[in-house]
Amino acid sequence: MSAYEEVDLLDMELDEGEEVYTYPCPCGDKFFITVEDLFDNEDKARCPSCSLILKVKFDPDELEARFPEKLEEDEQGSSQLGDEKQELTKQ
Repeated sequence: MSAYEEVDLLDMELDEGEEVYTYPCPCGDKFFITVEDLFDNEDKARCPSCSLILKVKFDPDELEARFPEKLEEDEQGSSQLGDEKQELTKQ
């Protein structure tokens, strides 16, 4: 599926409380993509009111610098999964 437009993440508006980036859609609504989606390497922002998709250009290093706590959460989650796997193999 092709994107309607490519937009730099820095040109999008961030709702820090919700951790969601938005950008105006021609239909009058807003494209949106979550910070979590970006950390999962998702680069498509979707509009909930129409079928348009926006390709988001971003630098993962800049994203990690902006949200260092997200990187720590991912590392802790990976560590916990590793611990759980070790426990299961011991049983």
